[in-house]
Amino acid sequence: MSTDQTNEIEEIASHWLIRRQSGHWAESDQVRFEQWLDASTLNRVAYLRLELAWEESARLKALAAGIPGDQLPPPGRWNLTPFFDAHRALSQSRATLGTNDLPGTLASDSEPCDPHLESGDAPAPDNVYRAFARRTNRLVLAASVVLAIVAGFAAYKFSGGGGDRYATPVGGLSSVPMRDGSKITLNTNSHVRVALTNTERRVDLNQGEAFFDVAKDSNRPFVVDAGKKRVVAVGTKFSVRRDGDSIEVVVTEGKVRVEDATRPLRHAAVEGFESTIAEGAESAVFLTPGAIAHVDQSGVLVLRKSVSEAETHLSWRAGVLMFRDESLADAVVEFNRYNVRKIVIGDPAVAALRVEGNFRATNADAFVRLLESGFPVRASAEEDRILLRSR
Repeated sequence: MSTDQTNEIEEIASHWLIRRQSGHWAESDQVRFEQWLDASTLNRVAYLRLELAWEESARLKALAAGIPGDQLPPPGRWNLTPFFDAHRALSQSRATLGTNDLPGTLASDSEPCDPHLESGDAPAPDNVYRAFARRTNRLVLAASVVLAIVAGFAAYKFSGGGGDRYATPVGGLSSVPMRDGSKITLNTNSHVRVALTNTERRVDLNQGEAFFDVAKDSNRPFVVDAGKKRVVAVGTKFSVRRDGDSIEVVVTEGKVRVEDATRPLRHAAVEGFESTIAEGAESAVFLTPGAIAHVDQSGVLVLRKSVSEAETHLSWRAGVLMFRDESLADAVVEFNRYNVRKIVIGDPAVAALRVEGNFRATNADAFVRLLESGFPVRASAEEDRILLRSR
């Protein structure tokens, strides 16, 4: 997907966010909003990312305003910060434009769900729309910066052993910029070592999961060592998740190669990706966008998916877990990666239940409450665990 398309999705998502918080939200808005979310996984991920940023910025403002606890301020008090002046400007312009002329109103069922225009109405005056868009973009940018600052505290860095080391605690999520222009996003309970030389860029993934947005440099391959395997790229986007000697690789852009890490990496004189090979690497596997590879000592299993389907596996970058007809046993395994207090299933019948939905990764309590309300499940909260049994 191009940068322009990504920016367009994020802009529409920001208008949806503003519209939902404006206090003027009808059932028809909800229907069309859900249609827009369902139209693409990228739509859903973009909206969830902005929503998380909004909530984090509101929580920080609540603390600064003297509101006790980690609670969102009530909507009426969000104007305590200039970031929320867009809502005030929106209310003032409503008297001039009329509700149906505002950005955020949905199109008809036969049109794409772009909230910029109301079907059958003329566009809002350019000066009003531009003023609103500028305020919205500043709000989204500010919220994103706040989220980046909050996420930054989830990682810690220490030097030694021939490179910089970065780690996140359980439930942590952090972005790590590299000097070559690449970026690493670390998931929960992850640990990497980063070393840059004149001939290569090397990351040792000691545990956990990371997403790599790799700056193109054909003279220095980007190498991720994960146990007995390594993943090699030049300029691409992919993730690696390590569980002991087993890894999962998800590619969303470009091409990567998975090969045996026990063989030495040889750099040929010819420039280009194909010139950097492992000696005797006839068993190397090449992965293209949409590929999801599961690699262990028994071999490599590659699933060919669409890029949007592959993106679903990476929803953790927005702090969200997406389950699509997953067994509850598998869903619990995922939740336990992000939470210190673990969920324990004490009944095979409970483990076999199927779940679907989007959930905040670090909010296991909310997930358990939903299980109790929608399934024949009874939860018992204990000091270090939550036990699930049939009801």
